[in-house]
Amino acid sequence: MPPPGVCMSILNARHKKDGRGAVFNPEKFLDQDFQQLKQYCLIKRVRYIDETFPPDKNSIGNGVLSPSDMARVEWLRPMKLVPNPSFTVDGISRFDFGQGIIGNCWFLASIGALTFQSFILEQVVPLAQEFDEEYCGIFHFRFWRFGKWVDVVIDDKLPTINGRLIFVHSKDPNEFWPALLEKAYAKVCGSYSDMNAGTPAEALVDFTGGVHICIQLSDPPANLWELMLRAGQTKSLMGCGTPQGTSANTVLPNGLVQGHAYTVTGVKQVDWKIVNLVRLWNPWGQGEWNGDWSDESPLWKTVSPQDPLSKFISDVNRMTLEDFCKFYMDLDICCLCPDFLGGSSSCHWKTSFYEGRWVAGTTAGGCMNNLDSFWTNPQYRVKIEELLDECSSKQNDKNMLVSLMQKPDKRNRRLVQNLHIGFSMFEKCSGKFPASFFRKKPVVQTKTYMNAREVMELVSLKPGEYLIVPSTFNPSETASFTLTILSKAETHVHIDACRSMVSLMDTSVTGKLNSGEFVRLWKRIITYKEIFFHTDVSKTATLSLNELRNAFVASGMKINDEMLNLMALRYGSYGVITLENFISLNMLYIFPFINYLTLLNLQWLYLSMYT
Repeated sequence: MPPPGVCMSILNARHKKDGRGAVFNPEKFLDQDFQQLKQYCLIKRVRYIDETFPPDKNSIGNGVLSPSDMARVEWLRPMKLVPNPSFTVDGISRFDFGQGIIGNCWFLASIGALTFQSFILEQVVPLAQEFDEEYCGIFHFRFWRFGKWVDVVIDDKLPTINGRLIFVHSKDPNEFWPALLEKAYAKVCGSYSDMNAGTPAEALVDFTGGVHICIQLSDPPANLWELMLRAGQTKSLMGCGTPQGTSANTVLPNGLVQGHAYTVTGVKQVDWKIVNLVRLWNPWGQGEWNGDWSDESPLWKTVSPQDPLSKFISDVNRMTLEDFCKFYMDLDICCLCPDFLGGSSSCHWKTSFYEGRWVAGTTAGGCMNNLDSFWTNPQYRVKIEELLDECSSKQNDKNMLVSLMQKPDKRNRRLVQNLHIGFSMFEKCSGKFPASFFRKKPVVQTKTYMNAREVMELVSLKPGEYLIVPSTFNPSETASFTLTILSKAETHVHIDACRSMVSLMDTSVTGKLNSGEFVRLWKRIITYKEIFFHTDVSKTATLSLNELRNAFVASGMKINDEMLNLMALRYGSYGVITLENFISLNMLYIFPFINYLTLLNLQWLYLSMYT
């Protein structure tokens, strides 16, 4: 059998070609069809109960409630909690809700950012859901998950103790969109407890499926203020976090909470003081910064009530950009469109998205500390051309964002063990390169290999050809990943294409061989036999995938990772390649015109004489 994920990658590619997984045609999470389930409930006159995320302790998860509190939990529908429940009350706002007992401020801070962009919000939260005559206890939400949009179905049974919601709750007791949205995301994560601890970046990306950059505020770029202004103008979502302290959620003397996530809700400049202000929102719904430009700061007395700046008081946390960089750790910016990355509106960006996999023994070569195996990692060729005239003045600006995201192998978020991942970029190259090529210094490299869901670099590259090599830090670590390459529209990205599989699958072409052709084919078979046994270092009379790669190199053929996996799928048996199959795939790869019956006869003749 081929390595895990090969068949799935092929199916995913076909589905994407058909538009499945797009925001307008999301995949059905756990194969649950919202419309079909709702119609069934309406016809049968029953209230929906989700068996894939049942109202029990497993959906809450471990470590959130004590055993005694868990025993007191009662799952109730909104209609059992209040007489007149509503999905929304007077629209949707960040002031609608407050955090519950679980540590998912990162998720709620992202919801706070989401409420500012109605178009993006309606992609995630279908608003045509109400407690009306068609109510039957079923709701749905949409999230972007690792390259595709999914539609998530839930029932509306919510965990309560003494008739009160124990997780996120609305300030208006009749409003339930925040609690239902949280439940849908808990289902995606595996349980409520799986939402404990995280960063806003994760949810921001899952809400948009868009461009994401993370800025370390301890070393911010020189154009940070301009970047934040453009992000606000292009309807980006922004979140940030404070550094971890000695204990979780400690409120500092300045009013900020340690190890806590916040929403950036706006930026504004005090023109006559030349002060750049950042406005923030705390998902707790209370607690505020008490320094300069806070509510009680005397600096506000200098602002006229008629000044547009007075409207900036709508959130309690306002501070200067300098204080923001001093007291916060990082800033995440996420948007459907990457135009906020560039300073010129005439230079637009485009996105290329690719799925790959590191497989122990074949395509998991580790970082550049392992030069003998690093070259076996997946490789992506990128060609950057000259910018058009209107962008040429900004040729040296950042013109490419590369993002590498690893995909989880488990549904439960807390059980996912992220590998340390990163990537390197090399200049002037084409095709698949051997180990010796990578002794040169890369032109771009992730600063550190991080055990994070996503790593990225925003870079400035001159026109030319480059090779991107994503890898894990250690070799022989198996995982799937997505590689996203964002570039200015005039920058062209080319990924080395696979050779068509037609020659491998269709061997029905007829024709007769003359004696010269027969001798040539016979010599090829002898050569492939010698290569087979030379590369069979395990002495099992079969080739593993890593040995198969070495055999192709010895045969003088260049082959990319996807083709290698497809060949293993077509010709492999229980994860290995036999001598017969090795000869078959080589002969049909080099001589696709050969008659299949002739090939079988050649193999039979050879095997009967020499094995």
